Amino acid sequence: MPDPVKLTIDGRQIEAAPGTLLINAAKAAGIEIPAFCYYDGYSLQAACRMCLVEVEKTPKMPTACTTPVAEGMIVRTDTEQVRRARKMTLEFLLTNHPLDCPVCDKGGECELQDMVFRYGAGGSRFIENKWHVDEKQWSPVVFYDGPRCILCFRCVRVCNEGMGVGALGIVNRGSVSEIAPNEGDHLNCDECGMCIDICPVGALTSGTYRYQSRPWEMDHVGTICTHCSNGCKTTLGVRNGEILRGNNRDRSGINGEFLCIKGRYGFDFYNHPERLQSPLMRVNGTLQPVAWSTALEAVARKFTETKNAGGKFGVIGSTRTTNEENFYLQKFAREGLGTNNIDHHRSGDVVTLLDALSGRANASLATTADLYTSKAVLIIGADLSLEQPFLAFQVRANFRHHAAKVYVVTPEPVREDKYAARSMRAAGDPIWGALDQMRDALANEAELVILFDDSIKGEGVRRLLEFGTALGKPVKYVALVDYANSRGAVDMGLTPDLLPGYHASPQRGLSLDEMINAPDLDVLWVIGANPLSRADLSASSPFLVVQDMFLTETAERADVVLPAASAYEKSGSFTNVCGEVQRLKKGLDVMGTKPDLEIIGLIAKEMGLAATVGPWIADRVFDQIRRTVRGYDVSLPVIATGGAAQTAPVNGRISSTGRPEMIRSVHNDLFASGTLGRYSKILNSVLEKTEGEVEPIEAVHR
Repeated sequence: MPDPVKLTIDGRQIEAAPGTLLINAAKAAGIEIPAFCYYDGYSLQAACRMCLVEVEKTPKMPTACTTPVAEGMIVRTDTEQVRRARKMTLEFLLTNHPLDCPVCDKGGECELQDMVFRYGAGGSRFIENKWHVDEKQWSPVVFYDGPRCILCFRCVRVCNEGMGVGALGIVNRGSVSEIAPNEGDHLNCDECGMCIDICPVGALTSGTYRYQSRPWEMDHVGTICTHCSNGCKTTLGVRNGEILRGNNRDRSGINGEFLCIKGRYGFDFYNHPERLQSPLMRVNGTLQPVAWSTALEAVARKFTETKNAGGKFGVIGSTRTTNEENFYLQKFAREGLGTNNIDHHRSGDVVTLLDALSGRANASLATTADLYTSKAVLIIGADLSLEQPFLAFQVRANFRHHAAKVYVVTPEPVREDKYAARSMRAAGDPIWGALDQMRDALANEAELVILFDDSIKGEGVRRLLEFGTALGKPVKYVALVDYANSRGAVDMGLTPDLLPGYHASPQRGLSLDEMINAPDLDVLWVIGANPLSRADLSASSPFLVVQDMFLTETAERADVVLPAASAYEKSGSFTNVCGEVQRLKKGLDVMGTKPDLEIIGLIAKEMGLAATVGPWIADRVFDQIRRTVRGYDVSLPVIATGGAAQTAPVNGRISSTGRPEMIRSVHNDLFASGTLGRYSKILNSVLEKTEGEVEPIEAVHR
């Protein structure tokens, strides 16, 4: 590595890597240089002139956001001349900026407001009439107030560079310049809201949060998004038991400040008018509200009668319930009910990947951070930007910052084509021909991360690893899965032939499809899933118990329906697509619902099985997971403080194939997310959703 550059900032001797910008070198030393247009990770603009500093032997004050450090440089960031320049910059920015802080949504979080307070720009020499245009609504979630805009161009850069969409640009010139959308009067984009959060003032505001609250009036709850499998941290703003907004401005999760539309706006399912808030029992052929005690007693009585009579149980779990709930459910099913008929909707071949990796040199699982640092990335099958948005964001940032080579093999054109070193269209068996054509280019890369969807499964996964091994370099892999805890559901043993940690089950149980079609099933217990959206219990009529948030197609057929809490209403942990464990934190309560863990525990108690299954306290269950599930003995301080801990679930071969024929990805896009997507007003209101194709019925899994 090159020797560090030595320089002096405000009398302090510091060192920085060659090429480091002054603004970042000062920040690393604990010295703040204010800026509006500069934003770490995006192209340089030097538009606001707020970061002017004095550099000895330099005739004019340069901008710290574009000036790299130099050996022996002497910098002063807080002289009278610097302060006067910043005050004049603020005075100029306020020429047209309306003084409407009391009603502006950015109040209390506005960078311009903070700087004016600091530098005392309380008056102005500019007495011309302020230029004014009416506020515009670009989409259900994005509003633009032109007079408030200070033309820092952050929003344009985050949309073009960060998201790869290019939905924002500049129109007009001089004092009448404006930010404008790509479709004339509306946005056609990912509707992610990144432009709103990155705006330093109140020019861009949220359609869900505007005029609702002030930041100091809310409790800020950092939890994990409950939609796709990427495991993004989302900070919910909660006031009086209502979620008012979501963001991650403190960059406290693996996703930094990135969130897609689901993580930032897709929380509104929690208070949908159709949300279940009372248990239901079938009385005279119709579902009627009953007390919790009545419903739990009926379920426990039926379970006990079936068990004592040697009857047949089926249990279908969820990809959105926590690790604790999944572990407790499979333990109850196996030790309490005496059945291995337990499964969930599987969307990626994690099992075969873990087995095939065993004993291989230069082959391992990738983390989300690897997608940002690897020299090359190969994407197979998935439309990454629409299906796995944070992973795609990492790949784009890697391309911009590190010039990573990106290779794409997909059935249809994808966003990654625009910057791919090589892109090919293929599906099914032709995928292997496309990979063979890329072999020489991939072999020339120093390292590689391969992401693959359900188009590669079973023996195809082993063939892919043979392909990677033959390249003769370190290769890391990601088996893409659909939902928030799809990976955790497999790790926790929600499968008929594998126990938690991928130990072999002593007796093979029925798979999800086999349970649906079984002619002799006595009880079917469905927790947070909707299998009857795409199938029918035509072969039998079991006693059906459903735990869910809504009256889904499956719940409508149930004998007992128990209203469950969402991920935002309980504590626990999720494991993301790359095997990184993160903590959920309870944000609010919804009247009449209970967490799935508590519901399962109460049923066990009613059956007299509490001692067998153990306490239904999330922390206690997680302690048991750490002791008994391979790879989950993770550092508690890491996840307790909002970090992610990488699991290593297997050290050896797996005895089961994991039934690759059962793997079916729904391929949800940005505006769909199974049952939760159906009940999110925001996801269904954006133009991109309403003008798109109707969501396939398979996408109704929760």
